[in-house]
Amino acid sequence: MRRGGATIADVAARAGVSLSTVSRVMNGSTTVDAALAERVREAASSLGYSASPLARSLVLGTTQTIAVVVPDLGNPTFQGALRGLSDGASERGYHVLVADSHEQASEERVLALDARRRCDGIVLCAPRMPAEELAAVLPLLAPAVVINRVPEPAVAASTGADTVVPSVIADYKAGLTALLDHLYELGHRDMLYLAGSRQAASNLNRLAAIREFQASHSDASIATSPCGVGFEDGHASAQAVVDSGATAVLAFNDLVAMGLLSALGERGIRVPEDVSVTGFDDIPFARYTTPPLTTAAIPVEELGEQAWQRMWSLLEGMAPAHDLSFGPHVVPRGSTGPARRVR
Repeated sequence: MRRGGATIADVAARAGVSLSTVSRVMNGSTTVDAALAERVREAASSLGYSASPLARSLVLGTTQTIAVVVPDLGNPTFQGALRGLSDGASERGYHVLVADSHEQASEERVLALDARRRCDGIVLCAPRMPAEELAAVLPLLAPAVVINRVPEPAVAASTGADTVVPSVIADYKAGLTALLDHLYELGHRDMLYLAGSRQAASNLNRLAAIREFQASHSDASIATSPCGVGFEDGHASAQAVVDSGATAVLAFNDLVAMGLLSALGERGIRVPEDVSVTGFDDIPFARYTTPPLTTAAIPVEELGEQAWQRMWSLLEGMAPAHDLSFGPHVVPRGSTGPARRVR
């Protein structure tokens, strides 16, 4: 037989099975008896059957693919993390499969489990699911890495060394505290936080920062208003901002802040003369808004790069690097300034 010229019929003959059985095994079907499937894979391997890259991957027991589940692929922050992760993966010959949960926490578990069946490992980017659900599903996904969420300690204790779940996070609590300090120093005492997704750990960390800040600054008042995570959410929040009487607004992220800037401009409300606005993330568009947006910068591509490094260690059977936390820093721009109340 010619080297590298084996066909699916050759594999079927060597394994003593039908063509359809070989096809199901090569396509990753779980309906074939395990012993029979192993016989097919051994036959394919011994014959050097390589009808496609996928077939070669299945013979070797690896797909050379990792999956990433994100809450919203339209968000530039997640795009940046994905870029950093993809660049690292491609250097090792890996592809990246992306699944978007569209901010639906109820969809994440199903998406993650389905994606994991098609790849060698999975990265959960800012998962929204409850802590208990995340703890329960991570052992089923291993090897897994989490971005911007620290799994509950019970997860690591229950899964053991073989299913260690490293995390790479941005310290949203420290970032929001830095923004609050910036506004306070400008003289703002009546502030409003436009909250993001209730399920987001980063939102909970921001709320914790607000509680601690108020506890140590008795002359400051920081109200919270439900909002969301997108441009349209920020745009729709303009009336709540006006009604609050706040002189400064802390948006959940840059997209929300940009939507708010647009709506305030439509109403003739000046930024920062009438109200200051801050974002979070420092996405590429933040410096080009009118006025340029004050925000807290996160090295999102590095988050992705570091997540890949930990995934690669897990895939290679090595102990991954310790969990990593990045501290955002404030980038002051033109959207913050005088502490004046909106009339």
